Amino acid sequence: MWVDREASDEEKVAKYRERLQDLGWFMKALKEPLARLANKEDDCKGTFWESRYKSIAILDEEALLATCAYIDLNPVAAGLAAAPDTSKHTSVRQRVQHAKSRDKLAELKAAARSSLAGSRAAGRLEESHWLCPLEDLRDKGSSREGMLENFSLGSYLLLVDYTSRLCRAGKARLSREVAGILDRLGTSAEYWEQRMKKLFGKPRLLGSYFATSAERLKEIAARRGVHHVDNEVSLARAG
Repeated sequence: MWVDREASDEEKVAKYRERLQDLGWFMKALKEPLARLANKEDDCKGTFWESRYKSIAILDEEALLATCAYIDLNPVAAGLAAAPDTSKHTSVRQRVQHAKSRDKLAELKAAARSSLAGSRAAGRLEESHWLCPLEDLRDKGSSREGMLENFSLGSYLLLVDYTSRLCRAGKARLSREVAGILDRLGTSAEYWEQRMKKLFGKPRLLGSYFATSAERLKEIAARRGVHHVDNEVSLARAG
């Protein structure tokens, strides 16, 4: 009833739509209550966050997956969790727990092996989850838009597991499945390892763009009418 009442007010609908596309408003709504709670707990006043937020444009698929893996593996890299699926408050744990609750781990393993049936099953699994699906299966009848075409949740879990071993032990066995994933992204184990080490080795994020292709960065620079743009992880392949 509340939703129907709000939706019938054109002025409120216009205001809600404006806020939904305003990153500043979202960060304010996210950070202000957390700051109040923390200051109340510490019995103090003043600024809680060092800065408002950092907005970086992700320009290609590999950069998107590297960013997702970087966020999901922060607890592992910091030594707060032993493995990705035990990291609290991460999307990778949420996805695994959702699969377990639906008894669909076998489908995820099949999807990781690029099985069409397994990929479809895993895609349908994510339709019932609140997180954005990893794989975009709209061309196969899915009702939800996903992050990447032809890239299953099972493949992402394999990639994250491989990357977590790089974080913990500094080395990891490159399985045939992971090699296939990196090949599908047009990259290599060496590039992926160097890129993730650069991400985890940064004390803070710099730059306004993140791309793994020098050509993509040139396109953005040309569009903006500048000579070049700063890349968050300066490890872009030429061509």
